[in-house]
Amino acid sequence: MFGKAGKAYADKIAQHVEQAALKHMNSKTPAATEEATETLGSVSGKRKALFIGINYFGQKGELRGCINDVQNIKAFLTSNFRIDEMLVLTDDQSDPSKKPTRANIIAGFKWLRAGAKAGDSLIMHYSGHGGSVRDTDGDEEDGMDETLCPVDYASAGQIVDDEVHDVLVRGLPKGVRLTAIMDCCHSESILDLPYVYKINGDLEIIETSKNEGISKLVGAGARFLMDGNKKKAMTSVTQGMKMLMKSGNGGDSSAREKTKKTRTTEADVIQFSGCKDEQTSADAMIGGQATGAMSYALITSLQKNKNMDFTHLLQSMRKTLEGKYTQVPMMSAGRPLVLEHPFMI
Repeated sequence: MFGKAGKAYADKIAQHVEQAALKHMNSKTPAATEEATETLGSVSGKRKALFIGINYFGQKGELRGCINDVQNIKAFLTSNFRIDEMLVLTDDQSDPSKKPTRANIIAGFKWLRAGAKAGDSLIMHYSGHGGSVRDTDGDEEDGMDETLCPVDYASAGQIVDDEVHDVLVRGLPKGVRLTAIMDCCHSESILDLPYVYKINGDLEIIETSKNEGISKLVGAGARFLMDGNKKKAMTSVTQGMKMLMKSGNGGDSSAREKTKKTRTTEADVIQFSGCKDEQTSADAMIGGQATGAMSYALITSLQKNKNMDFTHLLQSMRKTLEGKYTQVPMMSAGRPLVLEHPFMI
């Protein structure tokens, strides 16, 4: 709708809206953070990787970029890091054992962690649909469990975050590193990790923990509004304001404490997710190729600086998507790790 000058003006207005929203939320619940204190272990052993990409060919909600995401992430990681073993599950393969069915994904989780010991590095990348269902065990602040959707989810069922954590994460030995890259909707807590990070490396620990992401969502809605896309603007603003009002009342602190007590890990578990639990992740067309916006942002950021530390990588990913998509990439861990170290797998 606008030229370059108009887009610059829209960005300026959106920044003012974002800052005002953040100031309002922090005035309602003064910001509180906790410094990360625990040391990230070194990687000196075997490196294993599991890649899962699901386009859901011929199904309702078919996606276009998920298999491309796997190919792109795999190509980047193998070009820049050593990977000793890998397993790829995509729904374009003819081998039934390589299809991303519910059974094969669970088996893939077990394969990835089998025999893991201190110094080993495990990498898991998932690109596909994510969903949410009502929480039944009281460990979710928003009352909803997040899910992964296998290619056969309609018949075999979704994989709830509790099961993802139990099969993939729980009991990993101290000194093992698991890096998960989750490019799907509702993915912030898909591994049920208790420690969520701000872009300065501090931990978000109370009601204000989501202020920054929520304010960016409101700002993104304002940006879309100024740029003329009313449908996206209304969706973003409505969602953002609901979250804004909710933040003033705080979340379910008992659920938060339960997650800390039952999901804190001995292993170094780090998750990058495509969006907040309340958001969707875009299946986009970028540079003429269908791709997940989060997978694209991760690769683009690391191509600029492969030695970027984890917290600056999160910041760069958010910046890459800001103004183009409403989703806010997130980072979480299984224990309060200091992540001012170069990204390494």
